[in-house]
Formats: sequence, C-alpha cells, structure tokens
Amino acid sequence: MERSSPFRLRVSGANACFTRPEMKVERVSYDVITPSAARGILEAILWKPAIAWKILQVDVLKPVRWESVRRNEVGAVIPARNVTAAMTQGRGQLGMYVEKERQQRASLFLREVDYVIHALFELTDKAGPEDNVTKFEQMFIRRASNGQCFHRPYFGCREFPVDFEFLPRDAKPPEPIAESRDLGWMLYDLDFFGKEPMPQFFHARMENGCIDLRNVEVRS
Repeated sequence: MERSSPFRLRVSGANACFTRPEMKVERVSYDVITPSAARGILEAILWKPAIAWKILQVDVLKPVRWESVRRNEVGAVIPARNVTAAMTQGRGQLGMYVEKERQQRASLFLREVDYVIHALFELTDKAGPEDNVTKFEQMFIRRASNGQCFHRPYFGCREFPVDFEFLPRDAKPPEPIAESRDLGWMLYDLDFFGKEPMPQFFHARMENGCIDLRNVEVRS
C-alpha cells in the first residue's frame, strides 16, 4: 500500500472537549486529544476518497488544565421518522421549540491546549489511475501552509475552533512537556466496516509528553 512521508501539524486553541463516551449526560473530556479527533482535523484540511489518514504520534506541548462550566443544551432531537415522513409525503413535523427542550448541564473542558500531530496518509482502493502520493502530499502542504480548509477544524465541539500551523520537515519541532502519565482506556476511532459504526479503544500512555500511536492494539 502506497503511503506518504510523515507530516507534522501544530494545533492549538482556547478550549477543547474530547468527550468520554462513558459519561452519559455530562460532557467530560479526555486528558488529551484522541486519535479520531486528530484525524478529523487533518480531514478538515484535506479529505479525498483516495486517501486515508493515519495518526502516528501526538506531542502535548502544554500541561493538562481543566475548566468547569455550565451550559444550556438542547435535550432532544427531531425524530428520524418525522424526517422520513416529510421526505416521502412532502409534509411532517420538523419544528422543535428550543425553549421547551433546553437543559442546563455541567461540562469539564480542557483549556489552553497545544499539540503537534504526526501523521501520514495511505492510498485507498478508491484511488484512480490519476491519483498518486506526490499529488496529495503537495496538495496537503499547500493547503495547510496557507491556512486553507474545507471547514474550520475543531477540538471535539464546533464551538472550540482549531488554529493550525504546518511544520516543515526541516523545522525544529517544539518541545513537548516533561510529563509521563497513564491515560487509561481512550477512544481510538470508529470501525465503519460493519452494519453499525463500532467504537475502538486502546490503552493510552504519555511518555515525556509524547503519545506513540504507531503500534496501537485496539479493542471494540
């Protein structure tokens, strides 16, 4: 399988929330960015059916800091059957009154986050004869260097936008924090090969500010 050379992308923001799925109601973030969230940032800059991003490593550049807030959220969604009825019959109840469905919930976010994402992409079976690694490498470097993206990447929630900076291969990498900790079980990504997307987890550990994802063993 053809793959690109590794890239480095520095990402930072005022807040982040990489929600733990075991927290049913309240939003509580993981200690650091998840691989799936890192992949989402790269796909916001460059996504094509012909390539698939693979996260190699995450460097944590700032200490893990928390912020607790209470937010108003909508506690309901429009039922899928209402949407289906509107599509098939041309009418249906698609309105929702936010004032009636508003709920106040506590949330535990990260603040002042800063990471370096190490990643590469592989060509998929959807790559055509005109697709090649060099083409997409140059495309990603150009877009990331110019701040271009298909949509603004975010840290877990859309209200937490990401500022990103492409790091050339000859640039000196920023120093990660001098901290090691066991991060426990963390969401790795979703497996889309079955009938329903299935979450995959891995045992994450940070060594001197670096989380190595090259040889991850995942469990569903």
